[in-house]
Amino acid sequence: MDPIRYVEALNNKYGSMGFPPYQWSVNEDAPWTPMTKPLAECTVALLVSGGISHCSAVPFDANARNDHRVDAIDVDTPLDQYQIHDSYYDHTDAGRDLNCLFPLDRLKELAADGEIGGVARRHWSGFMGRTYNRSKVINESGPAFAQSLHDDGVDLLVAIPA
Repeated sequence: MDPIRYVEALNNKYGSMGFPPYQWSVNEDAPWTPMTKPLAECTVALLVSGGISHCSAVPFDANARNDHRVDAIDVDTPLDQYQIHDSYYDHTDAGRDLNCLFPLDRLKELAADGEIGGVARRHWSGFMGRTYNRSKVINESGPAFAQSLHDDGVDLLVAIPA
């Protein structure tokens, strides 16, 4: 079996939809921040880029470009009160059980079993793909999101690309 040529496949798909060639980020290095306490003492939050929004909220624009919207997901709101709006992946299974894409119930089980210290009060959906304006992510959206995590006392973020 041949490997999937992911970058080439994405460029072909988005190019056929009228998107300009994507300028991929190249990072020569990345800061490493080791955990300072055991996982069993960490507060964990989730971030998904899969277009999940509360049914009472304006749906994500499934075809948006440079959408820096990030919605808070309250830990106590049942997952059946959320909807998925994204046209770039098959979310049939996640439509039946949102935990396939956004495993909040599984995270709660890990906390109940003592595997993690706790579940953050807020989780997040946003940073949907097709973000061409990386400078805004680096200088505005990313730092604002990091501040929200800090304000919530989050020790560990699980980022879930869709």
